[in-house]
This record gives sequence, structure tokens and C-alpha cells, in this order.
Amino acid sequence: MSSRTTHVARTVRRSALPAMAVGLLALAGCGSGSGTSTKATAGSRSVATVTIQDDGGRSVLATSDGRTLYLSDQEHGRVLCTSGACEAIWTPLTVNAGKQPTVPRRVAADISTVRRPDGSMQVALDGRPLYTFSFDHGAGQVNGDGQKDSFDGTTFSWHAATPTGSGTAPAPSAPTTSPSFSGGYRY
Repeated sequence: MSSRTTHVARTVRRSALPAMAVGLLALAGCGSGSGTSTKATAGSRSVATVTIQDDGGRSVLATSDGRTLYLSDQEHGRVLCTSGACEAIWTPLTVNAGKQPTVPRRVAADISTVRRPDGSMQVALDGRPLYTFSFDHGAGQVNGDGQKDSFDGTTFSWHAATPTGSGTAPAPSAPTTSPSFSGGYRY
């Protein structure tokens, strides 16, 4: 494939992302408002540590299937991402009632759960709720790192969760945008 063809393919893929986001918003608006259909329930190992090969080899927290976990600067000890629109993009990592998340030993003291408004329990790092990003399409992707968006009057700044306990990752090497949701996501 020529470099021109590769460039065109990337451009087409990137231009499709805002349309996908609008589609996710439309789907979210069709729900009951509780957003329960968008939540990802933790499997046998709720949180794992993975090394991202394309970003200097840093470690991030991930789901048991390798999807990067994110947290926002605005949430600490409480959940603000509660609308169907927010949950369509940032999927809460939840555990069944009465269950504790399974985590690697090195982060066990920093992992807890917080109660969501619908009563479900969301896994948290240092009291900050954890989410997956809908535009990460496979294990090891960190497309949500450094993203900013707005839902229900709150502007969120998102970071890949790290096993250092702080949860704040360094800025990604690729440029990101700072849209409100209507502006779409680009990478």
C-alpha cells in the first residue's frame, strides 16, 4: 500500500469517529436513564497491570481482558459521569453487589469501590472511579489518555490509571483534542 493510500485510509477512519460518537449518544438516549446496559461488570480478575508497548513501555491498569482503565481529575470519592451520554463513551467498571474487585497485589491497598447513583458498585483507584473508553478497540490501547469532554455541565479531564497510586499518567505522545462531546473525538 502506498503512503498516500495509507494517509487516505487514516483520514477516513479518523473522520468516522465523530459519527460513531453521535451514534453512541443516540443509543444512550434510548435507554432507561439508569445506564445499566452500558456498564461493564468485572470478570474473575477486575484489574490487571499491563505495559503499553507503543508509549515508552509505561504500565497502566487494565481490565482482565487488557482494556485500559481511566479516571477523571474531577471525580474523587463520588461519581459524576452518570448520564447515558457519558456512560456511552466512558463505561464504568463495576462489580456485583457484595463482591470485592480482584486486583494485583501491588495496587490492592489503593483499590476500593464507590456507590453509583443507581446503587451499583464501581471499582475505584484512590477513591477515583475507573472506566474503560469506548474508542479503545483492543487490549493495550490508550486513546482516552489526555482526553477532555463535557457532560451535564461538568468538564472532565481523563487519564490512563497507573499502578503508582496517583492514577495520573503522563501526557500521551500523540496530540489530542479538548472537545466538548459535540465536537467529537480525534486521535
